[in-house]
Amino acid sequence: MPSTRRAMPIVVLSCLLLAGCKTGSLSGLSPSGSASASTGGSSASGAGGASRAIAAGAGPQKKYTVQQQPAAGSCHYRYEKGEPLEDPACTPGAISPAVTQANLKTTICRKGGYTSGIRPSAYITGKEKKLNAASYGYTGPMSEAEYDHLISLQLGGDPNDPRNLWVEPEDPGHKTSQGINNKKDPVETKLHTAVCAGKVTLAQAQHAIVTDWTTALTTLGLS
Repeated sequence: MPSTRRAMPIVVLSCLLLAGCKTGSLSGLSPSGSASASTGGSSASGAGGASRAIAAGAGPQKKYTVQQQPAAGSCHYRYEKGEPLEDPACTPGAISPAVTQANLKTTICRKGGYTSGIRPSAYITGKEKKLNAASYGYTGPMSEAEYDHLISLQLGGDPNDPRNLWVEPEDPGHKTSQGINNKKDPVETKLHTAVCAGKVTLAQAQHAIVTDWTTALTTLGLS
């Protein structure tokens, strides 16, 4: 036993000096050299399937203020089979800390509704929508585009965090002057129904919608 205790420092020293081991592997740090930490948000997958956390916003407020938007022209739409998707760098999504898996029955799944009492006023969102349209370079009719919560309020999305809102253009084939009618909306409703029925967790639904709303139902086996 004494000889074993004397050998330990030699092994560690040899690893560091001869094998090029990183000190992080011995101290519990992540490969990048920084300590890993939990943000308290929901988990999502970015490009290539890499795991990332969905940020938590401020949640419902008694008084909302106009939020600063990304610089004009800095955001770019993506398209999946013609359907518009958000720019994940500008609109990665944000969840409300007021909605959790444990309190679904008293928040998004409660009878009588939840979302109407936490929405920012049209005065606030109207100003933000114009600013965000400039961020995305959207030049179409504002009445035909939706100022959309990436993670919808009925899925526990933050009401007014700029990371969770984007100007969603019309769907392919949408006829001008017929108002907003995006295919993302029924996807959100089906996910909400599944969450409240216990078929999927809140985090799974949030994860799926920020990854790609066009594949969210298929990914969760709900299509």
